[in-house]
Amino acid sequence: MPPPPPPQPPATLALLPIHAAAAYGEFEALADGEVRWTFARLAAEIAAAARAAVAHGIRPGDRVAIWAPNSRRWITAALGAVGVGAVLVPVNTRYKPAEAADIIRRSGARVLFTERGFLGTDYARDLHASGEELGALTSTVILRGGPGDATGAPGTGAYDATGWEAYLRAGESVPEEERAARAAAVRPDDLSDILYTSGTTGRSKGVMTTHGQTLRLYASWSGLVGLRPGDRYLLVNPFFHTFGYKAGVLACLLRGVTMLPEAVYDTDRVLRRMAAERVTCLMGPPTVFHGLIRHPDRAAYDLSALRLAGTGAASVPTSLVEEIRTELGAPEVFTAYGLTESGGVVSVCPTDADARTLAHTVGLPLPGTEVRITDPLGAVLAAGEPGEVQVRGYHVTPGYLDDPASTAEAVLPGGWLRTGDIGVLDGRGYLAITDRLKDMYVVGGFNAYPAEVENVLLTHPAITDAAVVGAPDERLGEVGVAYVVTTGPVASDELTAWTRERLANFKVPRRFVRVDGLPRNAGGKLLKTQLRRAARGESA
Repeated sequence: MPPPPPPQPPATLALLPIHAAAAYGEFEALADGEVRWTFARLAAEIAAAARAAVAHGIRPGDRVAIWAPNSRRWITAALGAVGVGAVLVPVNTRYKPAEAADIIRRSGARVLFTERGFLGTDYARDLHASGEELGALTSTVILRGGPGDATGAPGTGAYDATGWEAYLRAGESVPEEERAARAAAVRPDDLSDILYTSGTTGRSKGVMTTHGQTLRLYASWSGLVGLRPGDRYLLVNPFFHTFGYKAGVLACLLRGVTMLPEAVYDTDRVLRRMAAERVTCLMGPPTVFHGLIRHPDRAAYDLSALRLAGTGAASVPTSLVEEIRTELGAPEVFTAYGLTESGGVVSVCPTDADARTLAHTVGLPLPGTEVRITDPLGAVLAAGEPGEVQVRGYHVTPGYLDDPASTAEAVLPGGWLRTGDIGVLDGRGYLAITDRLKDMYVVGGFNAYPAEVENVLLTHPAITDAAVVGAPDERLGEVGVAYVVTTGPVASDELTAWTRERLANFKVPRRFVRVDGLPRNAGGKLLKTQLRRAARGESA
């Protein structure tokens, strides 16, 4: 018997697990390794984590960071803390200790959930041994890998490490009535999370979102893209990202969809799991689908259950949409557009659209969302005219944490969000993104910001000037190309190693070009358009 249709969403994320259990009960909610949980069991596990959060001293409004890969423990730890009024601060697993420490410190996180041993990395040890200031952080909970040494490095503040099982045991002393009361006290306008996204200055900004915004947005999104109760959704997008957490975990709870988390994307493993688990839904950047379509052994796997595929985050060729439908056999394909400041979604292109529309537009604005195109002076442009994309709606962020100046710059009077993207609306109201005011480019689904990379390059003793641009890449969508002015010959391998030591791998340029000088106008402004053309192999 299939699960019942989705009910209306609850008022807050604190009520979502129990809400999903009431609606979908004994249907499978999660499969993670050998562990398989029903919606009822998942709600019970999250409630246990919520009682543990109370026992651990987590109070309403406390910021709780999580620096760990996709897993059932990520889900239970995060929703347990949010369920008693904490504010979630996800941290990118690709970040180096200094990058993670910056977010932990500026967010004011008091508790960190993390892991030891993921891909050979001991996040807890490396963070506390880095010497970075960690601000308000007073305790660390080790989701997997054991608590280990609980001694902090000098200058990092107190380091109190607790293993996951001990964390849960402490919660056994907290009455269920207290947990339920804490959940009931959470309000729709309370902050649910702060997700950090870098700007063109290279300094990350904490985007604030409320419970009510999140639930309304992803109830709408999941219906528009066609998630159905009983679907089986392979969660390859990382949970630290808006899409992985909200269009993944939260959407599954809202719609009665089975979650199949993947800690690391590996094409061989994904093919095996898609066949074994009869995966019906797969969403990710174009690189995910390129890898599956071109895998030499793809035909050996039964992917016939796949019906829904979603992509975006970079340019999408028409041929890729056609191949997803013909080679992977997914009849329903959608593309979408969004940014963290809009809760992750602005528009969705319908799954029944033709391949060209899916590839060349990002669809229609969501219900309750307005989109306009403006010129540099703010005048609204007519259909067909390119300009800055601006968005207004219930899901636009209330602002950046502790950054009123950036908030005022991004969110205009009247509630219009400046996206920094250049786009065009056609006569049907479909939006196409044609360029970026900001210099950001997207590497395999991850946002990379040139200013941050340039700042690192400029610390190299031989580099006197640097500029980074994005260039198209068939597999990753885009990659970084760095143009550097140096005092003498410098090997590309040396520059790769320099940036890799200081930045997450996806931010490291794939190509370094030594030049005598960077192109600038009479006023000294860098002419990145010329560099983008050169990176694409185009003539000036």
